[in-house]
Amino acid sequence: MSDKLHRLYESLARFPSLLVAYSGGVDSAFLLYAAHGVLGDKCTGVIADSPSLPRRELRDALDLAARIGACVEVVPTAEFDDPNYTANPVNRCFYCKNSLFRTMQRIAQESGAAALAYGENADDNPSERAGSEAASLCGVLSPLREAGLTKAEIRDACRAAGLPVAEKPASPCLSSRIPQGIPVTAEALHRIEQGEQILLDEGFRIFRLRHHGQIARLEFAKEELPRFHEPSLRQRVESSLAELGYATVILSDYPYGHPANKNNTLLPVKNI
Repeated sequence: MSDKLHRLYESLARFPSLLVAYSGGVDSAFLLYAAHGVLGDKCTGVIADSPSLPRRELRDALDLAARIGACVEVVPTAEFDDPNYTANPVNRCFYCKNSLFRTMQRIAQESGAAALAYGENADDNPSERAGSEAASLCGVLSPLREAGLTKAEIRDACRAAGLPVAEKPASPCLSSRIPQGIPVTAEALHRIEQGEQILLDEGFRIFRLRHHGQIARLEFAKEELPRFHEPSLRQRVESSLAELGYATVILSDYPYGHPANKNNTLLPVKNI
């Protein structure tokens, strides 16, 4: 991996200044860390702020950037003004990333930043990622992928650097909890965020709350699922979710991370 890291740092050193799309996830955090190490205050992270970003994720991302010592700019993005995004099509992520990257282009023009980058890695298949299309259209670079760094290697590099995101699970935006074709609204995202905070407060760490109107469909990692079957805990969660407007709580037949959950459909499920 040392050769790949060397290639990464060499590529970053080519730029007099850089804007990094930063979410606080594993990939973007390491990219910001590496770019800051090479460019110092000539590197700025850009966080896209919208209703799809949980407040806890924003706080954690800002705390991590402060720990790294990197400058970060939080900018509102306009994907919720785009009906192509709120209609929640299969390529919803394209419209989100396109909004972010267009915003970054504007910031670069105003600040004189030489290049834009984001955290795609070597495991990501560009043909399957809508964000890659937006990056290509907007001229956004992917230094981690170009260096050949895989997700596992990036996690290892985070551990070596002492970054607390090394073990962080994937954390896609809140809009991913709504089935494709069902419109995305700020109200629904707020309810999802509140529901997931309930589960976090109960000590769960690897899970999803899928939003189906008045139905909450829950997915848990295999190692966390037994706790959810504890009667008192289950009752607390059901009661708290009911207060948010979820009349029914169901449990996916598949654990968190199973490919069957990606369809985000109600079947097959079983009542808790």
